[in-house]
Amino acid sequence: MFSVTVREHLMVAHSFRGEVFGPAQRLHGATFLVDATFRRTDLDADNIVVDIGLATRELNAVVGEFNYRNLDEVPEFTGVNTSTEFLAKVIADRLAAKVHAGALGEGARGLSGISVTLHESHIAWASYERAL
Repeated sequence: MFSVTVREHLMVAHSFRGEVFGPAQRLHGATFLVDATFRRTDLDADNIVVDIGLATRELNAVVGEFNYRNLDEVPEFTGVNTSTEFLAKVIADRLAAKVHAGALGEGARGLSGISVTLHESHIAWASYERAL
């Protein structure tokens, strides 16, 4: 399996509901390092996994939708705990939609999967992996 990873960062504010979150139930900020990994079993006709420039551009666009926002105020997240795991899935699903729409080039249609990892710190991170 071949893979290529591109990276961005994301800064948000949000709060959680539920005792399991302790003090994070209050509004707080979070900064994430975002890694998007694109996988395929065979290289494309150009001997690449995906066009790194297009992958970077589309990751930046997806992350840009949420950067510097209070996620508690985003209508589609009303009543949702926007955990690190949840956000990794949202980003992965949006990238998958961009692959299917051709935004990462025709060669990207041969991708077999995407995984997104959000690093909360140097000691904690969460990932979501999906097939294409």
